[in-house]
Amino acid sequence: MSNKLETYLEEISHFLSGREEREEILSEIRSHIQEKAAAEHGETSDAALDRVIAAYGPPRKVAEKYLDGRPIIAPAYKRYLFRYTTLLFAFHAFLTVIAVVFKEDFILFPFLFMPRLGVIEALMYLPTAFLTDLGVVTMVLYFITQSGKDVKLPWPKFAVDLDELKPPTKGFWVSRIATAVGAVIMLAITDFALDLFAKHHTIFFVDLNWDDPRPLFTPDAGRRLSMIVIAMFAASTMALLIKLFTRSRWVDTISNIVSLALIGLLLRQPFDNLFAITVSEKLLPKIKFGVKFILLFIAVMITIDLIKNLVIIGRRKLALNSHNNGDARTRTMV
Repeated sequence: MSNKLETYLEEISHFLSGREEREEILSEIRSHIQEKAAAEHGETSDAALDRVIAAYGPPRKVAEKYLDGRPIIAPAYKRYLFRYTTLLFAFHAFLTVIAVVFKEDFILFPFLFMPRLGVIEALMYLPTAFLTDLGVVTMVLYFITQSGKDVKLPWPKFAVDLDELKPPTKGFWVSRIATAVGAVIMLAITDFALDLFAKHHTIFFVDLNWDDPRPLFTPDAGRRLSMIVIAMFAASTMALLIKLFTRSRWVDTISNIVSLALIGLLLRQPFDNLFAITVSEKLLPKIKFGVKFILLFIAVMITIDLIKNLVIIGRRKLALNSHNNGDARTRTMV
């Protein structure tokens, strides 16, 4: 038996699943190659087999011919993939916020382990948690698909489905004007904040006496916090300006990611020796908790919007691929 043929069959086997089915397919390919070598070259020598293998095609392409119509996840489960992943990640994100605010561990062995997290660790953890949740749901739907059984899955109805939302009825110019107005407002706010920062090295004051303003924070803290907040204003302004020319969801997605990173920087700032004014020792922990809670709440809202945008992008990608595959099949039939 040709060593090259066995190597070729082994490479094809890497793209096939199911032991019995795999052996059956490989046996069929082996027989077909040997028969073709005998018919075209009058022998099944190594040289004849090598020539047939060279014309047979790459291993992955050969395997795909036998896998046509056998998806990893049944098309009927695509909406379940997004719905279940969103639900699981929402629960994960909720526990993450609880772990950060109350500094508690959560163990649901062997399904879930939520360690005590800091703010930056939580922001780094959430993307990993999303990928993990997506992988878990994908694995479950894979096994259901491969079982071939008619499994009735529950459909959680917790909100209006994204694909049931009616598109906005605003005209092109109405939506662009609204975006332009928002961009002008944010540009004015950013410019005003930059002007304050240039004059006073901070944008946070105790009163509105512009002749002799009293800074709320110490010089170093006020400068750091002001720069982060101004960066948030600038990022929002830039996103609105870009949306004057494109409505791509990627603009909102990148804006969400930048906002989350800047909120993480705000939460990471030290709270000791922060204020330039006298604050009661009893009141200080309450202020710290309130600020952290508000920022975390904003971060959760932005994360939810980020997930929504990623889901919409993913669905549009799937719809586009399905449309292209349908066109390809139609051209093939014609």
